[in-house]
Amino acid sequence: MKKITLFVCAIMASFAMNAQIQTPAPSPGSKLIQTVGLTDITVEYSRPSMRGRTIFGDLVPFDKIWRTGANARTKISFTEDVTFGGSKVKAGSYAIFTKPGATSWDVFLYEGPNDGGTPKVLDESKVVAKVTSEVVKMPMSMETFTIIIDDLSDNAATLGFLWESSYVPVKIEVGTDEAVMKNIDKVMAGPDAGDYYASAVYYMNSGKDIKKAKEWMDKAMSMTEKPAFWQLRQQSLVNAKAGDKKAAIAAAKKSLAAAKEAGNEDYIKMNTESLKEWGAK
Repeated sequence: MKKITLFVCAIMASFAMNAQIQTPAPSPGSKLIQTVGLTDITVEYSRPSMRGRTIFGDLVPFDKIWRTGANARTKISFTEDVTFGGSKVKAGSYAIFTKPGATSWDVFLYEGPNDGGTPKVLDESKVVAKVTSEVVKMPMSMETFTIIIDDLSDNAATLGFLWESSYVPVKIEVGTDEAVMKNIDKVMAGPDAGDYYASAVYYMNSGKDIKKAKEWMDKAMSMTEKPAFWQLRQQSLVNAKAGDKKAAIAAAKKSLAAAKEAGNEDYIKMNTESLKEWGAK
């Protein structure tokens, strides 16, 4: 019995040792991150190799949905809205499915990038964008499936699929110019109410120039059509710290009324205690 037990333990130990052995993945994973203008584009995919096989029309059949790589679904992510092959696409992550053909491919952006498997038929309600792109025959052969982002400019780039002797490009456009112009207009127009408010609160909490904090807070409130109870609360605290109790009490009363209307017990309590402390009538 003792010998049998030792034998079983030895087998279990052998399995444990084998489980720790690492071997190369047949289709290793890859992650591509490229900034285009002000937009980051990330592609995560697995890269199978030819290994003497015929790829398109054989290993990857024509006119059937392909996961565009191996293993998990190939995923592409955008930090900003883009135009993918002429279709508007919101910022986010999508699966890339393709339907390779002899002379052209259909390329799809599809919802559910982390879902498993390749659907035999795509659910049209999940197709975010579709573009048909011609196959460009390369003068050399690409052994390992490769996705690139090339032809970079401030406003566009080309997503390219390369394998065997085929190259399939898809243009991606980004809204760099629009975003930059908005930022320029905002900066040139000067600080907005939120900028003044945040600066005032920071100055107060950091023990900096309280007179400057009061000036900024007053400016912020004058630019805000209907200040929220929490904004009025900060205004009252800035005024109190600046030594203007009359203004502090006025702001606290407004904050208290707004807090009661919103049903916020915490701010009702804080404003009530401050008004008492400041000698409000």
